This record gives sequence, structure tokens and C-alpha cells, in this order.
Amino acid sequence: MKKIGAHVSVSGGVEMAPVNALGIGADAFALFTKNQRQWIAKPLSVESVTLFKENCEKEGFDARYVLPHDSYLINLGHPDEEGLEKSRAAFLDEMQRCELLGLKMLNFHPGSHLNKISIEKCLDRIAESVNMTLDKTTGVTAVIENTAGQGSNVGNEFWHLRYIIDKVEDKSRVGVCLDTCHTYTAGYDIVNEYDRVFTEFDEVVGRNYLCAIHLNDSKKPLGSRVDRHDSIGKGMIGIDFFRRFMQDSRFDDMPVILETPDDTIWRDEIKMLRSFES
Repeated sequence: MKKIGAHVSVSGGVEMAPVNALGIGADAFALFTKNQRQWIAKPLSVESVTLFKENCEKEGFDARYVLPHDSYLINLGHPDEEGLEKSRAAFLDEMQRCELLGLKMLNFHPGSHLNKISIEKCLDRIAESVNMTLDKTTGVTAVIENTAGQGSNVGNEFWHLRYIIDKVEDKSRVGVCLDTCHTYTAGYDIVNEYDRVFTEFDEVVGRNYLCAIHLNDSKKPLGSRVDRHDSIGKGMIGIDFFRRFMQDSRFDDMPVILETPDDTIWRDEIKMLRSFES
């Protein structure tokens, strides 16, 4: 069985995330633990941490199916030392917030070379950033999200993900989140070559590293390297892919998170996806 949810609002505090997730019929969810467009935020209060844990327990959410996402500002492969240090400090803060909340994963976009350094040098910096952060934290896995490859972003090819993993010292605390929109627009034809793409992922990265899925349709075509999500079945990927995905046991027992643009239909999307399992 799939654990399905969405990236829910934390308006009113992180403690509202499980409440909001329950409201859309989810049994998994994603959240930001701080404002995703600010470098620095107030520390989580003891009250918020306590209420978050209480609400997760009350609403039946297991930490294994909660996928916090870090700030969009962070670039762990930044070519400039000032930007790199700022990103590393922010990433550490995000991991420590997850520790406080009792969460097991932190999802992050790997980074960008900004056309100043090579892809490999950027990937080296990302791996080094992850190692530094894991050394200072416990219990939280760093989950690399594949990208569409827009601009100078890395992480759009499977070998990028494996390259980072190979250089992470604690392999037990690194994983991957596959975003279906990103995968498609990066050039992997999950519509017409479904089995081949996921077999390639298994061979290059390793299925054992797959921790989560961002389940999104795409407004942009295959190989466009443009990151524009669409509602399930309304974009270029199409409904048949999602029906097949929901019947694929390889993606059971991990958070499957919607980041589709219309939050007013998340409940309907979740209900529709669940109907595909039977």
C-alpha cells in the first residue's frame, strides 16, 4: 500500500501540518519547518515541538512517512565560499529542526554550479556538505531530490545522485527522493519507457536508496529541463502513468507526496490515486 499525502501548509506553526494533512485524507505529508524563502528563522519553540509530536500521534502519522523539505535558498554545491558557508549553516539548522521534531528525513535539492565550476566539483561540494552535517547530527537521513536540470542545477541525471552517494561516508543516512515531473523533464521517459527508466535508476543509483516520491504531473514536455508541476493526469505525463505507478509495489512503504499546484483538489487527487491501487 502507498502512503500518500501532500506538501501541506504550516500556517499557525509546524504543529498544524499533521492536522492539515488529515484534512485532505492523507497518511503521509511534507512540510517546511521554517520559512523556505528566508535564511534565518526563530528557533522552534518547545510548545510547537510538543504539539507537533502530539498531533502526529493523535492523527496517526508515523515519522517514517513525514518528509520535511529544506529552504529553497540553500545551495550545498555553491561555487563561492561565502554562499557555501551560508548554505551549510542553514542546512545544519534544518537538520537540527528535524531532530527536535523527531523526524527521520530531510529532503533537499542538491545544488547549482552557477556556471562557475564543473559539475563534478559541484557534486563534490554537495557530498562534503552532507558529510559535515551528518557528523553534527543524529538520526536524520539526508534525502537528495532529483532535479529537472533547469539552469545550472545539478541532480538531473541519475549518475549525479550516485556520485554524491558514493562520497557520503555514512551510507545509512543518505537517500533519494524521485520527483516524477523532474524525472520526465530531465529527459527520462517514464511514460513510454517506464520499466527501462526505473531499471536504470536501480542499476545506477540503487533501489535501496529510494526513500520517497514527489508525485507530480508536468506542464512541460519530456527533456525540456523546465520544472513546472501540473495536477495529476492534467499534464504531459498523463493519467496512465499514475495508474501504473500506484500498482507498482516498488513504491510501497515510503512517503508519496503531491506537490501539485491546486491544493483545493488534493483530497480528490489522493482519493483518485488510491482508487488505482485496487
